[in-house]
Amino acid sequence: MSLLEMELERDVNPVDMIELVASANEWEFERSGDDEINISVSGLWADYSVSFSWMEDFEALHLACAFDLKVPKRREAETMRLLSLINEQMLIGHFDLWMREGAVMYRQALLLNGGAEPTGEQLECLLTSALEASERYYQAFQFVVWAGHPAQEALDGSLFETHGTA
Repeated sequence: MSLLEMELERDVNPVDMIELVASANEWEFERSGDDEINISVSGLWADYSVSFSWMEDFEALHLACAFDLKVPKRREAETMRLLSLINEQMLIGHFDLWMREGAVMYRQALLLNGGAEPTGEQLECLLTSALEASERYYQAFQFVVWAGHPAQEALDGSLFETHGTA
């Protein structure tokens, strides 16, 4: 029997660990099954719906973070340009446009091959990185979708950082 054919038993379902982290942080969550949990988090720019799904076949914990921003058909091409520009800058995770729903979503996965168990710190980091990326680029998506700006201009405007106070 090869190593790939061996089935490893897990002591804990990774989604159970996320539920513990969500409870400890007093985040609103809903468990939609043994292998999925949805967490609602309020950010500076939007409310985020974060879904964690355990994908047993891949031994991966998948995170999908969506925010309330529907992309109309007429803005899809420019939104795709913006996604490409943003994803070039991403070290981990990426943004997608789910065409059927017209929704922008940040996605990332944590591989737990060989029976590895996630730590609370890893799960918090996974969620934090999703929220930070979504917050960082939310305005760029707004500029493209609602203000009609070109992708590069929207990205440049959203990444402009001010220093000091007036």
